[in-house]
Amino acid sequence: MTEPGDHPLVTAVKPLVDAMGAEMLDPGLAGREDVLLAWEGEDVIAVRLPQLSDSLDRILAALERGHGVPLAELDRKAKQAVVRTLEARGAFSVRHGVETVAGALGVSRFTIYNYLNRENGSKGD
Repeated sequence: MTEPGDHPLVTAVKPLVDAMGAEMLDPGLAGREDVLLAWEGEDVIAVRLPQLSDSLDRILAALERGHGVPLAELDRKAKQAVVRTLEARGAFSVRHGVETVAGALGVSRFTIYNYLNRENGSKGD
């Protein structure tokens, strides 16, 4: 049999696991919280998911890379778009999510709430 790292399932899920900031482990090392991935009835790999707060940091870093500048340097319209993206991805359900995002965008918590209220208000129209 091939080594776990050479298995087609591992090759297929690796980009997703990396993008989530998760970790792949040998199935024998899996804990209760880990996700076992099987192929034809055989456990091939275990995935340890990141903590939600770590995920938010990874999302913010990816958005910054995508914009090519620190998020705090974006104009208001771009910051509002970032907040919409983050809301869609559940960033504000994380404890201290608003504070973390406000810090990354260089704005106050009040501004983040205004962006969120503005977006939610326009959904009701």
